[in-house]
Amino acid sequence: MPFVRIDTLRAGPERLEALGRAVHDALVETIGIPPDDRFQVLVDHDGASSTLRYDDYLGVHRDDGIAYVAITLRSGRTPARKQALYRRIAELAHAYAGTEPRNVFVVLTENGPADWSLGEGRAQYLGPQEP
Repeated sequence: MPFVRIDTLRAGPERLEALGRAVHDALVETIGIPPDDRFQVLVDHDGASSTLRYDDYLGVHRDDGIAYVAITLRSGRTPARKQALYRRIAELAHAYAGTEPRNVFVVLTENGPADWSLGEGRAQYLGPQEP
């Protein structure tokens, strides 16, 4: 059950939607989430009232085509699976949205079953709970 937030700078609705599809498809392909398990917040900043900041950290030259992808998910994936996820997101972001792989910045945040409420004020991953 990943929760995804994607932030872009003047990407437009079509590119932003394509990035959302790229991340979702990569999650399905590489870590096996169910196809109907999509929870995303897609935000396009206009550069005036809101913007994104970046530098060339670790020698990766980024530009205004940057896409920040923040994924929160339950812990348990191996480093190899995470690396496969990063690669696939970059590949699909390029194929679907024309985003250069150097501009795909991904961060994963892991947590446990008690850290999720999927509605109704319950922690569904903890199993049956009293009303």
